[in-house]
Amino acid sequence: MRRCLPLLLAAPLLALEYAHKPADPQPTGWPLTADEKAFIAKPEYERRPGREINQHLPQLWPAVPSAGTWGGTSWVDTHAKLVAYAQKNAGPCDVLLVGDSITQQWGSPLDKGVLNAAWLKAFPHAKTINIGIGGDKAQNVLWRLDHGGVDGLKPRAIVLMIGNNNMFFTPETGVAAAAQGVKACLANLREKFPEADVVVAKILPCHAPKVRFYEDILLTNAELDKLKLDADPKVKVLDLTKDFLNADGTIKAELYTSDKIHLSLAGYEVYAQKLAPLLKPALGR
Repeated sequence: MRRCLPLLLAAPLLALEYAHKPADPQPTGWPLTADEKAFIAKPEYERRPGREINQHLPQLWPAVPSAGTWGGTSWVDTHAKLVAYAQKNAGPCDVLLVGDSITQQWGSPLDKGVLNAAWLKAFPHAKTINIGIGGDKAQNVLWRLDHGGVDGLKPRAIVLMIGNNNMFFTPETGVAAAAQGVKACLANLREKFPEADVVVAKILPCHAPKVRFYEDILLTNAELDKLKLDADPKVKVLDLTKDFLNADGTIKAELYTSDKIHLSLAGYEVYAQKLAPLLKPALGR
């Protein structure tokens, strides 16, 4: 039974109460009950905060847990694979990676299961557990954290990068709400792993200046600054924006794949180099 404090309290970010009670018949735990399976089989838009009381509350979407959906059971089946992976690796680990496809592509059991060369070069001896899922928004990560996604793990350090996919919805939610989604994910992780150091990586720039997606990422990252997440001594915030942009604000093409969103190996090398000094205190090497 989790302790409850209001989500919007200032640091320390320990023990959260969500801004709106999830409508899930099974708000926590794994395996899922039949009622929960039926509930998350509905399209995600039918499960958003406020839908159960016929209210439109887009400002709450990113900070309230919600299972993802790729149609059918594909998303929850993917989550189930990661739950099994966490269970198989229960106990101490050095680094837990949490996020969307940019995290998944560090190397994931959902793919070949081999960490990419950039991670292995920077952290060759770190036992690393990666639970990134492509397409995830902050609310999807929250749901996974509450439904077995990290049960049994004991990480020394955690790297959280989430929020890119929330940019698809900022015309409705606003950028401040997207930042609150990142904060909620951090609060959840701090509650579950109070001894772990956490690095919150800001959302990486993508696309190009004057594109709404690009501009909303910058605005969301500015909102994260206002939240002062690193007022918690166990939290460090990593801002990679300048490392991934040219002087004119365009993205450094060599650090990205052709979609201008995901990272090339060179991009992961830069990311790893900037992570290394932040993780060193927890890893002791």
